Amino acid sequence: MRIELATRPGDPQRPNEDFVSVALPAGGHGGVLVLLDGVTPPPADTGCTHGVPWFTSRLGGALLELCAARRELTLAACLAEAIARTAAAHHESCDLSHVRTPQATVVAARWDEERVEHLVLSDSALLIEHQDGSVTPVLDGRIEALAALGPVTDGQRNAEGGFFTAAADPAVVARAVTGTTPRTDVRALAALTDGAARWVEMFGEGSWQDCVGVLRKEGPDALIDRVRAVEAADPDG
Repeated sequence: MRIELATRPGDPQRPNEDFVSVALPAGGHGGVLVLLDGVTPPPADTGCTHGVPWFTSRLGGALLELCAARRELTLAACLAEAIARTAAAHHESCDLSHVRTPQATVVAARWDEERVEHLVLSDSALLIEHQDGSVTPVLDGRIEALAALGPVTDGQRNAEGGFFTAAADPAVVARAVTGTTPRTDVRALAALTDGAARWVEMFGEGSWQDCVGVLRKEGPDALIDRVRAVEAADPDG
């Protein structure tokens, strides 16, 4: 099995707020993929003394362990438990009710000989390449739909009619996009933060199928390089 991972901070002056890992559990059958994109807060109070990198490391590590070790649990149940564990680790020192409490988008996938399970929450993406070469993007389109109507605000964050991220409330898992695909129909998986996905979604440099082609031929670092090149060509945004 070929596995490639790459991650870079959106701003080199800030710590990397993302988490990505793959686990191939003992026994030699199946695996787990977890990607979190930490939500960068504005320069203001978040109610938390730890920060986004601490949060994504804790949540991502817990989610990876649960998905790999507790295969009797659904991915949504694993995410709910991971959120609860992370909240318990800092609820005594931090205000977890703050709208900007550390939070992240989530992509998780888990596979065995029979099926591939997936979960997507907020604006990161999972690409499923099928055996015939076609690609199905698994997307949570809430933020995109809201942005089409006007500016997306804090009041819409983890609120009815708004968009949802993994923060401090395990109940948010009910809002995740979940599903399964027969294992025999899957050739490859690719998880992308919205930063990497903008090569398709924002810049229109290619289709999702083209994106998988870049990843297959050149690797994930090359996709990030392509995003950075487009950004650098338009320094004024």
